[in-house]
Amino acid sequence: MINAFIKGTGSYAPSNVVTNKYFEKVGSNDAWIYKNLGIKERRISKGETTSDLAYEAAKNALQQAGLTPSEIDLIILATATPDRPAPSCACFVQEKLEAFNAVAFDISAVCSGAVFAMATGYNI
Repeated sequence: MINAFIKGTGSYAPSNVVTNKYFEKVGSNDAWIYKNLGIKERRISKGETTSDLAYEAAKNALQQAGLTPSEIDLIILATATPDRPAPSCACFVQEKLEAFNAVAFDISAVCSGAVFAMATGYNI
């Protein structure tokens, strides 16, 4: 039996912070958003693509795991907002990382995408 485990994780958020005040011009307000959604601010990209965000997160995960891109053999990217329909967003991340030994593909399952990606990775 093959064991699978998470050796490292990474995250990345764009530097552009948008507070709830921004949404006052469309009839909402900070108090309503915070009370109903629990959100005070969010990060919104100013030109960074999904693969740019995933690349930065992947670099952090590789560093935490103590791995190099050449040691990666599979990249599964779960997203409903790829850079474009084809090639897959995972292929852009593969190129940016220079993880040329890796197979790369996307899973588009919206909210459950991460669960499906992990299950797929485990079963490959």
